[in-house]
Amino acid sequence: MAGRLGPNHVLTKRIQIAELAKRKPKMVITTLAHHIDLQWMYEAYILTRKDGAVGVDKVKAKDYAEHLNENLKSLLERFKSGGYKAPPVRGGEIPKGKTTRKIGIPTFEDKVLQRAVVMVMEQVYEQDFFSFSYGYRRGKSQHQALDALWKSLMDCRGGWVLEMDIKGYFDNINHQHLRGFLDQRVKDGVIRRVIDKWLKAGISRDGSVTYADVGTPQGGVASPLLSNIFLHEVLDKWFVEEVKPRMRGKADMVRFADDATMVFEREDDAKRVQEVLYKRFERYGLQLHPEKTRLVYLGRPKSKLREEREEEGSERSINFLGFTLYWGKSRRGNWVIRRKTAKGRLKRSLERIEEWCRKNRHLKIKEQHQKLSQKLEGHYQYYGVTSNMRSLGKFHRGVLWTWKRWLARRSQRRHLSWEAFFRKLKANPLPRPHIPRSVYNT
Repeated sequence: MAGRLGPNHVLTKRIQIAELAKRKPKMVITTLAHHIDLQWMYEAYILTRKDGAVGVDKVKAKDYAEHLNENLKSLLERFKSGGYKAPPVRGGEIPKGKTTRKIGIPTFEDKVLQRAVVMVMEQVYEQDFFSFSYGYRRGKSQHQALDALWKSLMDCRGGWVLEMDIKGYFDNINHQHLRGFLDQRVKDGVIRRVIDKWLKAGISRDGSVTYADVGTPQGGVASPLLSNIFLHEVLDKWFVEEVKPRMRGKADMVRFADDATMVFEREDDAKRVQEVLYKRFERYGLQLHPEKTRLVYLGRPKSKLREEREEEGSERSINFLGFTLYWGKSRRGNWVIRRKTAKGRLKRSLERIEEWCRKNRHLKIKEQHQKLSQKLEGHYQYYGVTSNMRSLGKFHRGVLWTWKRWLARRSQRRHLSWEAFFRKLKANPLPRPHIPRSVYNT
């Protein structure tokens, strides 16, 4: 089936949709669903994760694949005819610091259909989204967002930074406003009908299903795109069309999903925006966290003492995507914006290592070594940016200390000297801290 229409069939259609949307940015598109055919559904299936948790129907990806052609044909027919019934998502929770975050787990078939619809809609909205929006977009990453914020801070020599924290964003997206935003760009009846079904599907927990007029459960394939569309209208367009033209100095914004930060060259500009920001969000049913939303002066320090105070995480530093950004001296002696792992993130990372070592202390040492090496490398790949070697070292030492302590508990004597521990590691030492992402010279 995959090669029936040629490998470029879906790609050609996606390019055509993108070109139309780019050529006519104000056009309300009423015909999109006709692009979704059997080949398109197969491509959506290929892009759908196969190792995710099962939904309410308990059907695994391997079970769905046993009669893949028939299943995709049936799904496509029900989607086009309107006969598709969106099942409730299975409610779940994932850790988030000291609390948990609610997620929704769709059925595998629902994930495939959501992926197919997202593949169409993202071609339209990718032409509309602004370059400072990085979350849940192809070719965009957290590190790109961090680099953009760093550059903006350097250009403004720090300036005034407005950090935003939206209370329970995904749980409070207003469906009525979302439909209004979609009306401005996509009015295809087939696609809009199935989106409405997803919004009304409900969440299944403990044998009962609850329904709400707000929210898009995290975990669904379509949820990231819909949430991006919502903030594009509420925040991004407002910033570009209404805020920036009224500023007396430079003003920039960086957004990754619901994490947004504005940078202003002038204090008066920053305070004017801060005054209206709460009302802007309330207009669309959202609230900013009063304690986590703050205006920070990140001006360049004039003394070594100031530098030391800022590195401690005082009022002259900001947090973004797990990093603390502050002023510090480079190796060449220049003042630059430096980045280190945020204290909370470092603490949580070590707590997860502690929990893993506790639960897996019965494994063979070679198996433990392999898993911990993978965890260390994953940590370095994300947090390994220039100027963050000290935090990486703290994490590495924390992992060594934790592992040694739990290995000692395997013995009745509960004692393992460092000398004996390092003898065990001599043949296969844990990966040392390193910086895989050097984006500027220090």
